Amino acid sequence: MRAHLARVDAVLVQALIAAALSFAHIHDIAMAAGQDGWKAWAYPISVDLLLVAAWRRLRSGTAKAAAWCWFVIALTASLGANVATAGLLDMTDVPAWLRILVAGWPAVAFLGGTLLAHTAPKTATDENGTELIEDQEGDPETTPETPAQLAAIEPTVSTPPLPVPTALVNHARKVAAEHRTRTGAPIDTPTLRARLGVPAPLAEAIAAQL
Repeated sequence: MRAHLARVDAVLVQALIAAALSFAHIHDIAMAAGQDGWKAWAYPISVDLLLVAAWRRLRSGTAKAAAWCWFVIALTASLGANVATAGLLDMTDVPAWLRILVAGWPAVAFLGGTLLAHTAPKTATDENGTELIEDQEGDPETTPETPAQLAAIEPTVSTPPLPVPTALVNHARKVAAEHRTRTGAPIDTPTLRARLGVPAPLAEAIAAQL
């Protein structure tokens, strides 16, 4: 347990040192490029926020190509400032292209942060084309079925035929024969029901036995 805490503490200390140095280097580059006052302090904050947004999108597992792109852009800005302030750049005579990059960085950082934070992740589908959604833990689960889908999945239960008295069936046969003799066509269920004066389910059961 203590060894684990020691490793964690060392990582945190190293992260704080790296963040502080990178923060100071970006601030110095912004100052040398003509961004003085509070503006010079805002530049390292925008770089770090873009790094965090890209890292969170990478951890979410969606749109990794865009996340890697913006992560590399922010990392390049941070590493570039670190290298430039190591004596490779004359801080008293910053070239024009660097001034242009520093001046345009806020718009680039805003665009990247907006795309990373407000772009909806793509909906995944399984092998049957069913949409999958991600829960808070990132595990995909199928969307709940609609009542119509549940009705299609559940097996249909056939209702047993109504019992029909034999005398009623014989009478219906006579009525059907009379109808065929008179019209030349077999009797249909609505007509049989009207002639017999029985409910529709009973008329259908009789018609099935004719």
